Amino acid sequence: MKELDLTQGSVPKVLLQFAVPFLIANVLQALYGGADLFVVGQYDDSASVAAVAIGSQVMQTITGIILGITTGTTVLIAIATGAKDDRQVASTIGSSVWLFSIIGIVLTLVMVLFHDRISSLMHTPAEAMEDTKSYILVCSVGILFIVGYNVVCGILRGLGDSKTPLYFVGLACIINIVLDFILVGAFHLGPTGAAIATVTAQGVSFTIALWFLYRRGFHFEFTRRDIRLNRVLSKRVLTLGAPIALQDALINVSFLIITVIVNQMGVIASASLGVVEKIIVFAMLPPMAISSAVATMTAQNYGAGLIQRMNKCLLSGIGFALIFGLSVCLYSQFLPETLTAFFTKDPAVVAMAAEYLRGYSIDCVVVSFVFCINSYFSGQGNSLFPMIHSLIATFLFRIPLSYWFSQIDSSSLFIMGFAPPISTVVSLFICIWYLRYTRKRNY
Repeated sequence: MKELDLTQGSVPKVLLQFAVPFLIANVLQALYGGADLFVVGQYDDSASVAAVAIGSQVMQTITGIILGITTGTTVLIAIATGAKDDRQVASTIGSSVWLFSIIGIVLTLVMVLFHDRISSLMHTPAEAMEDTKSYILVCSVGILFIVGYNVVCGILRGLGDSKTPLYFVGLACIINIVLDFILVGAFHLGPTGAAIATVTAQGVSFTIALWFLYRRGFHFEFTRRDIRLNRVLSKRVLTLGAPIALQDALINVSFLIITVIVNQMGVIASASLGVVEKIIVFAMLPPMAISSAVATMTAQNYGAGLIQRMNKCLLSGIGFALIFGLSVCLYSQFLPETLTAFFTKDPAVVAMAAEYLRGYSIDCVVVSFVFCINSYFSGQGNSLFPMIHSLIATFLFRIPLSYWFSQIDSSSLFIMGFAPPISTVVSLFICIWYLRYTRKRNY
């Protein structure tokens, strides 16, 4: 493992050096769902595309919960690493193993038992119902793999190693794409085949990750005695990670609610929404990777007591994220069809998705600020504020605006595309106020 000391060196250079492997890994990980949608779109009809889009949206909600809680582990390890407290790092890792094993089992049981009900709650179009159920059920069986992989990656990133997770996800991505073409293209298994490919790839990735940790170990002493459920550390992981998990879960629930709203507009609108959501997932990856790097770097410097370096990290992160956000937004204003046509051959879906993307892409600019500010506070152990303002913006603005805009024009998604950036602007105003408030209070 090659671990970076995030408390030393030029802030922009170190941040970028840590964020780039993170970004590439996130891009490859996003190819899981993107590859499923792409391959199914090449070999099956719009109903199958809608099934994968709806099913992957549900699984993205579960993944968001897992990622949120693992952030608690990452931040605590990073703070202890910055403070040079190896015993605390080892104890946090050992306690996380037990904690996330329990979480993984619970989530698996819930999703397997209620996958039928969840598909119905999504108001899935009748043509896509059976395929959606099958996709969600198969993916739910692999939840333990998702948990395990993200815990391993969270541990490594907390230690300052963002390169090793890249190798794990790269291998899994290759396996997933190859199996997609075999199971969907050659054997015509449709969405079920795509789900099998995804679960298999995740399982291989997790197995390789475990083998790597066993063979290479850590730079500090870590034994079986450290693998125990420490109540204090588990509580701290949950205290820090739960608000982030709840935030991600509820925001993904809002996406599901919006999906329900759009599903009632027909299968073309449903497929169009799914296509744009996949594009936005990829478009958001750079600011998300940079903000995740900001969180880890902030945590290490917070543990080391380097406050000015933390502030420089925030500004550098916003600057890097804006480069990507502005690029995506400008491209989407002029050539949106070149992006939407990548996921489907249906001209009606291509056109409707392009209309939605024009407005939605503005959000890529605004989140460059919000994501980094959220990570800045989370890195200091304050995950409550990001959750509060995100929920305000989502449930008081994004969902009501989406519903209202859908009623204004039920034949198009163009107006609905402006609901996300408007709600994110609300978050940004709250963030600016809170930054000024905390600065004055500290002063």
